Amino acid sequence: MPASLTPHQLAEIGSLLAEPARASMLLALVDGTARPAGELARAAGVGAPTASAHLKRLLEGGLLAVQVQGRHRYYRLAGDEVAGWLEALALPRRPVASPTGDAALRRARSCYRHLAGELGVALCAQLLDSGHLATTSDGLALRPAGAAALAEAGLDPQATARLPTLRGRGCLDWTERRLHVGGPLGVALTGAMLDAGWLRHAPHGRALLPSVEGLRRFALLGVRLPG
Repeated sequence: MPASLTPHQLAEIGSLLAEPARASMLLALVDGTARPAGELARAAGVGAPTASAHLKRLLEGGLLAVQVQGRHRYYRLAGDEVAGWLEALALPRRPVASPTGDAALRRARSCYRHLAGELGVALCAQLLDSGHLATTSDGLALRPAGAAALAEAGLDPQATARLPTLRGRGCLDWTERRLHVGGPLGVALTGAMLDAGWLRHAPHGRALLPSVEGLRRFALLGVRLPG
């Protein structure tokens, strides 16, 4: 999708999101997965013909991409920017005690394959405060010293060595209203944490569950969950 939208494009995106079934399909893909039409139809509570019509509009509107494998078609968000917009649009209008209604989801979750929630914003804030993460004209950049600190805390050195080459962006967290690390940098960093066992996917939904050892490793970086 274009970085700068014209009024016409913005109005078109608004009309796409105004339909609850289409919004449900998009939110089902915020975790970065690719899903078949039947699964998205169930998520939206509509039949197959209606789902096909909605998916066609979302594809034409540039919000979705499709991957074809043999006779099967899998739909995913068109990019990390779309996920960021969806997260930002989900912001509640005023502070509430538990915007998600799910403590685990608020604590840590996936936002298009990068770490979000309380843990995600705490990590981003600590990396910025320590000087390991820098804000540049191209977005967020992890400095070599940051990669070294992550490796020292227990992440795979080969995985951390490539992190400074990746572009990141500040993604506005919809529950915490602060930034977490998005973009390719956020995806690779979260992947390394999953591979190291610091985090694991919940059996259902988008929640990411930090392990006891993972919390200890985060603490070595100066990252602690509130409470």
